[in-house]
Amino acid sequence: MPSAGSFDAEDLARFGYRQQLRRSLGAYASFAAGFSFISVLTTVFQLFFIGFSFGGSAFFWTWPMVAVGQLAVAACFAELAARYPISGCIYQWSRRLSTPTVGWFTGWTMLVGQIVTVAASAIALQVVLPTLWSGFQITGENRSLTSTTGATNAVLLGSILIVTTTVVNALGVRIMAMINSVGVTFELVGVVALIVLLLTHSERGPAVVLHQTGAPDDGRYLGLFLISSLMAATVMLGFDSAGELAEETSDPRRTAPKAIMRALLTSSFVGGLLLIAALMAAPSLTDGQLATSGLPYVLTSSLGETVGKIFLADVAVAICVCTLAIQSAAMRMMFSMSRDGALPFSEQLSAVSSRGTPVLPAIIVGVLAVTILVMNLGQSAIFAALVSVEVVLIYLAYLMVTLPMLVRRLSGGAPEARSGLFSLGRWGLLVNIVAVAFGLLIAVNVAWPRAAVYDPAAAHWYLQYFAPLFIAGSFLGGALAWRRRRRSSLYPQQT
Repeated sequence: MPSAGSFDAEDLARFGYRQQLRRSLGAYASFAAGFSFISVLTTVFQLFFIGFSFGGSAFFWTWPMVAVGQLAVAACFAELAARYPISGCIYQWSRRLSTPTVGWFTGWTMLVGQIVTVAASAIALQVVLPTLWSGFQITGENRSLTSTTGATNAVLLGSILIVTTTVVNALGVRIMAMINSVGVTFELVGVVALIVLLLTHSERGPAVVLHQTGAPDDGRYLGLFLISSLMAATVMLGFDSAGELAEETSDPRRTAPKAIMRALLTSSFVGGLLLIAALMAAPSLTDGQLATSGLPYVLTSSLGETVGKIFLADVAVAICVCTLAIQSAAMRMMFSMSRDGALPFSEQLSAVSSRGTPVLPAIIVGVLAVTILVMNLGQSAIFAALVSVEVVLIYLAYLMVTLPMLVRRLSGGAPEARSGLFSLGRWGLLVNIVAVAFGLLIAVNVAWPRAAVYDPAAAHWYLQYFAPLFIAGSFLGGALAWRRRRRSSLYPQQT
């Protein structure tokens, strides 16, 4: 009787690929990959101040709105994960749903977005480490990410973290998954305990989310509310990482779809509770602290320095495993594209070590992420700029999957339903339409060049237009790279 591993390898061979990566991940490790990429603690601690400073306490409602839209996207992805259990999933799904050209640009866009996200995630250490211990403030005294010294220190801390995650990812998927699973367990326990403690230290009731307290009083709340949704849109990304690890997961056709949905549902639920608990426990909604210091201020002021720092240490762990998971997804995207000959130096990039992992992609992703940080050394606007770029690029890549999927459904080519595997059934068309509409709305909303968000100090004109300029440059670079590849040489048989 053939083993489960041999069956999965035979299943992969039907797509034209041989088993190269080490298949050793179970259901929890697959879930942890998606949950750690989303990392509620990392991004909520990073961006709470942005959401509150523009939307006030009512910005909470951006969370369930984004959650519903992303659940539609995740459901579409879960259906595809059951059909195409292949590494580099966004790229692989897109090219099978549309054309090689669309698939290539989808992979390119996602890869660039993931690399930028590695850099943006690593910066988050600046939000917590100097608060834990002043010795982590290596340069200058101002810890704020919006200050020059704070931004410089963020680059230093972030670079050290990326070097570390590069080494871990190069050592193999088993070590990466073990560290990631332990980190996710700490994050889950920590966020639940934090919610309970904040609720026991409430200063006000849950009706706080029904008011705009803390938002600028300029009579244009709808626009401010849309800006505040940047936080939720940034948090609920990366649930597709379970699909990225499909070739290293046992029974991926069943495991990956469940992991995708569980990662987003769990993150949506605990994240929403964390937001409302923080708003209820904040000592003040009007003293300006929530709009500048965010959640670290709530922790240390409501729970005390000692307890607050314990939870900040847990946040630091979450940031580390989040960066690790994002880099892991990016290196597998690079490997998957290179295996098809779709990137320069594909032969070298598709090589797998004796540990069953693509080492060179891990190194290149790490080097590029650090380069992005170093190029912005001392720039206080780096944070908002990187966040806007990563969000727009990843949402565009998602759109390049959900939109061709919708076109296929409308033409009668919906993903084939197989017994026992995840399927949207008769709800597929409606869910797919919601996913596409939501993706378009978020991409436009985040990329919109608002000076108040991306260049509040009016320092450089290009900061306001950083996201559209970076995206245009990425697509131009992608177009040049695509022209150098012979389309006829790409891709094994499609199944």
